[in-house]
Amino acid sequence: MAGGDRREKRRTVRHPRAAKQETDPMAETAVGRFTTGSPIRHVMVMTATGSVGLIAVFAVDLLNLFYISLLGERELAAAVGFAGTVLFLQSSLCIGLSIGAGALVARAIGGGRRAEAERLAGSSLILTALVAAVVGLLTLPLLGPAMDLLGARGATKDLAVGYLTILSPTLPLLGLGMGSSAMLRAQGDARRAMTVTLYAALLTAALNPVLIFGLRLDLTGAAVTVVLSRCLLAAVGWHGVARVHRLFAAPGWTGLMKDARTLAGIAGPAVLTNLATPMAGVYVTTSMARFGDAAVAGAAIVDRMVPVAFGTIFALTGAVGPILAQNLGAGRLDRVRATLQASLALIVVWVLAVWLGLFLARDWVVIAFSAEGVSADLVRLFCTAVAGGFLFVGFLFVGNAAFNNLGFPLLATGFNWGRATLGTMPFVAAGGWLGGAPGVLIGQAAGSVLFGIAAVWVAFRVTGRLGHKQLGRPGGGPAPEAMAVPADVPLSDKAAAALTVQINQP
Repeated sequence: MAGGDRREKRRTVRHPRAAKQETDPMAETAVGRFTTGSPIRHVMVMTATGSVGLIAVFAVDLLNLFYISLLGERELAAAVGFAGTVLFLQSSLCIGLSIGAGALVARAIGGGRRAEAERLAGSSLILTALVAAVVGLLTLPLLGPAMDLLGARGATKDLAVGYLTILSPTLPLLGLGMGSSAMLRAQGDARRAMTVTLYAALLTAALNPVLIFGLRLDLTGAAVTVVLSRCLLAAVGWHGVARVHRLFAAPGWTGLMKDARTLAGIAGPAVLTNLATPMAGVYVTTSMARFGDAAVAGAAIVDRMVPVAFGTIFALTGAVGPILAQNLGAGRLDRVRATLQASLALIVVWVLAVWLGLFLARDWVVIAFSAEGVSADLVRLFCTAVAGGFLFVGFLFVGNAAFNNLGFPLLATGFNWGRATLGTMPFVAAGGWLGGAPGVLIGQAAGSVLFGIAAVWVAFRVTGRLGHKQLGRPGGGPAPEAMAVPADVPLSDKAAAALTVQINQP
């Protein structure tokens, strides 16, 4: 009876706390939200909420290009394409920093270390803003040479440089917004993470017609709108992190330097990983520029269709990161594997559905963007065949999310750079030589097949080794050996140490 009373008491103590966690965002301090409940449901909810905000941003970007196309000047559309390559590089830096910061904070939350999570969040946002400010300012004197390298000429070059001159100094605002959104996902607040990007997208959608057409500012109007949306992005994100969740603590100079080293250990490889894709994009844009402004304009339409059509894939890779990291911090490797399986299933279903939709709507898309000649050929080719290749791109993204959040970020770096070099350059060069501009597009997609499959295979191998003993233990709890790793070991080293202990156990 005494034992039964004690068990009953424990149950009654837990219920009020569980109810509080559902309603109070400050209640989840001891455990992470993703360490309990259905992994599939967590993946779907986080992906759905992340998709709304992310696709809204990309949809507005696509809408901006649609507005520009209505002006009837091919140089304007081509300038957006060239400028987009540089913007992709800059935003990839911010995304890489946010991935590293989000992984660190989510692990601390999953391990019940709230004070550490708050300090890491504060340090991460400060460091992200500083790095973004330096990169944004250093970009300005390099814009002209960069456009020359990409193949922009004449009026197209001048328009692209002017557009980027307005946007580059505001890169810290983008970094703060992305970093804040990552902190909110790490906390498990998917709704507020969604509103960070959603509000900025809605502002852009409202202002662009006014500035582009009403005030006749053309591309300059589009740039001013982006600046204002970045201001809102940073403000909404900061409010959610600092005011709502109070997930921000001033680290002090000593804490900032310590956290900078910790962040560099995971964010450094994550940044290198994310820079691989835009660097590959530089090569693709340069290859496409050989076939004229029409080819670049067509590629710009495709580049902006991709994140709208497959924004769920991009959102999923960011959404599963906190789920993986919190369960790693709690020692629940069985749930890590289940999360990977759910993510891959969602990717397969989404890509096949979107591919069918694009195929059926291919002619409407061409008409909507007033595409002609080579531009129209590229849009139809993407909707008909190339879109299917994003199944393997999605596999690669999920693999990279696993590597970044399980303590093996260098694997993500290796796979992404492998795809950006061996998986892009030879295929694009051969495609351009054999098939012109359409061949470049086909070559870019073909190289992702091998690396996507390999990344998923390695991700499951890593997870299988980490969770070998947990999967065979009743209840699936953390291995005592893994929990015994000292708390002051860097997190990536902690995962490696746990892996080494488990592999060497009889």
